[in-house]
Amino acid sequence: MQDVLEHLQRLGMSGYEAKAYVALVAAGKPINGYEVAKRSGVPRSTVYETLGKLVARGAAYELRGAADATDYLPLPPHSLLDRLRREFDGSVEALQTALPSVVAAPEAHPIHNLKDGEAMLARAGDVLAGARRDLFLSVWPQELRRLEGQVRQAAGRGVEVSVMTFGKAADPFGENRVGHVYEHRYSAPEAVLQDLGYRLIVVVGDRREAVVGGFGRDGSAWGVYTADPAVALMAAEYVRQDIALQILAERVGADELNRLFATDPGLLRLLGRGRAPNGA
Repeated sequence: MQDVLEHLQRLGMSGYEAKAYVALVAAGKPINGYEVAKRSGVPRSTVYETLGKLVARGAAYELRGAADATDYLPLPPHSLLDRLRREFDGSVEALQTALPSVVAAPEAHPIHNLKDGEAMLARAGDVLAGARRDLFLSVWPQELRRLEGQVRQAAGRGVEVSVMTFGKAADPFGENRVGHVYEHRYSAPEAVLQDLGYRLIVVVGDRREAVVGGFGRDGSAWGVYTADPAVALMAAEYVRQDIALQILAERVGADELNRLFATDPGLLRLLGRGRAPNGA
């Protein structure tokens, strides 16, 4: 009995309505409100209100006798279930059409491939031009020469610019010194190029969009642009950590860092091959 009551409530009846309906079905004949209250446990003070709700939803019918007394007859269970099923299915069909129209479309973060070096540098230029707060670049001199004008313009409009270069490069900021340039002395650029096989470029604007790619020794190039903030943040952290390593090497000395990378178990595990980052 308790399972029947619970399932009827799941289908929309109140607790009192479910009890009153079950009492009507179990009676096997029309009964009045007093009998319903006695058989169901629904308080007499609310039983007629409850029966009125069953009548309103079509789960019961009123039968008026000659003495103007009112008895109640339940809608047979199979008919009730068929009706509930039709109503449920109708609601589902209506919601299938209506719900998508009120749900906000998820914001898609664009990402696309860059087919060659020119496309990659052009998209990197877009990132430089769109930055308003900060820029992080990890580039080689060849690519920095192509981007230095836009780097200088970004710094001139107040963007905080940090540049990591693999190899000696002309300072894109000239005498103004409005940006920060770090030369990759640790690891040696030639060791990095030998290890990777290409010149990596990372350009991140406001930690919300990024261009990441590579320029091969054979002139080939590949890359990707993304406005996914999670990916852009990871790219910015890559550049920031690399800059931090250069600053640390200048403070404690490359020999001491080499010693740590060659002996510390945690650093050896991260490197994988037990080799110092500069290729030593």
